[in-house]
Amino acid sequence: MLEAKKILLVEDDPNLGFVIKDNLCIKGYEVTLCQDGEEAEKVFGSDVFNLCIFDVMLPKKDGFALARSVREKNKSIPILFLTAKSMTEDKLEGFQAGADDYISKPFSLEELFYRIEVFMKRGNVQFSDEKVFFLGHYEFDFSNLVLKNSKTEKLLTQKEAEVLKLLYQNRQRVLKREEILKQVWGDDDYFMGRSMDVFISKLRKYLREDASIQIVNYHGVGFKLEIS
Repeated sequence: MLEAKKILLVEDDPNLGFVIKDNLCIKGYEVTLCQDGEEAEKVFGSDVFNLCIFDVMLPKKDGFALARSVREKNKSIPILFLTAKSMTEDKLEGFQAGADDYISKPFSLEELFYRIEVFMKRGNVQFSDEKVFFLGHYEFDFSNLVLKNSKTEKLLTQKEAEVLKLLYQNRQRVLKREEILKQVWGDDDYFMGRSMDVFISKLRKYLREDASIQIVNYHGVGFKLEIS
């Protein structure tokens, strides 16, 4: 079973917040609901989320200030604003603060679900802006394309490094084949799929000295990086 995507929802109207959270949970998302900007800022720093949904008008810290704070910690997580404001300058301020999209109140839940699904399907959500990762006994320096342990050092190709980084950043779930192909190769046709299988085989070879690391093939679905 795939792990649920996590959403940080910040809405100070308790009734609207409950309705949105309840319906997103029914859709299979894991939702954390906060009612003010300061609380949300603390919660964001203590967990990992796939998407943020912020009301603009919030007590203690408004949505724009909250978005700027989030962007200091993570430049890639999608941020969707809920707003009753429709003026162009308000939207510009939101985009400057780090928003990816707006949805204006009143809105239908179907429209909200559609916007969320668009972000989730992009397959480019990163959990951090780190450039150096630690996999078991290995150190993976993505910026310099280097994978090393105490005995060996391997210079990866750009595509090898991109695949390994993608697997690492999504290690909590099975990464679908088409997600890897579209993000790294830009398409998911048969021949690129065969190329990806070769890259996975190479990465397994590079990581074989550490038995705690496995790239598990879920046949017909995708791959998962497991570190025990």
